[in-house]
Amino acid sequence: MTDTVGYDEMVRMLRGAAEKVTARHQHLSDLDAALGDGDHGSAMRKTMRLLARAVAGHRSRDVGSVLSEVAWAVLGAGGGAAGPLVGTFFMGMAEAAGDKATLDAPALAGVFEHALASVRKQTEAEPGDKTLLDALVPAVEAFRASADAGKEPAAALADAADAAERGAQATADMQARFGRAAKLGEQSVGTADPGATSAALMFRGFADALAAGDT
Repeated sequence: MTDTVGYDEMVRMLRGAAEKVTARHQHLSDLDAALGDGDHGSAMRKTMRLLARAVAGHRSRDVGSVLSEVAWAVLGAGGGAAGPLVGTFFMGMAEAAGDKATLDAPALAGVFEHALASVRKQTEAEPGDKTLLDALVPAVEAFRASADAGKEPAAALADAADAAERGAQATADMQARFGRAAKLGEQSVGTADPGATSAALMFRGFADALAAGDT
């Protein structure tokens, strides 16, 4: 298995995330229709299309710069409430990756942690508020725990994706405290948060794409 993530591996991860989110865009819109204005799926599909275009057009073969280019593309897409936070996440990854040629699992954990910290500076939401943080926080924490336990990036990403999915599923039992869904009060209970679901899909895309490259 790959013990480090370099440019090629990061590109696979990014493309995997784009494919996973795009494939489930209608499901995301269905979730958002119950909680908001129903456009989350189409907004994320547009965001992922721009991400994929940025990856395809990148030429430097540098981990940090491809993440930066992706971040700027996503930030420019709009994408409702979640899109800018996704862009901020990728920008945080770019900042932490810097000019490193490769990232082992502990280094990638640090990249994810910096990205999460960047997102948390942009929102007052906390885990439990029924937002994408309910998937991002457990994903990043699980990746760090697995990396510290000696797992390689692909295995740690699989653990992170599992944690993100559990976090996203748990939002169905939460009452929303942010965005349009907060206006629904108790009626927001019963539907998973689309932003958290998108974040979980991204991490599953990361994990599946990196694992596929190891086979």
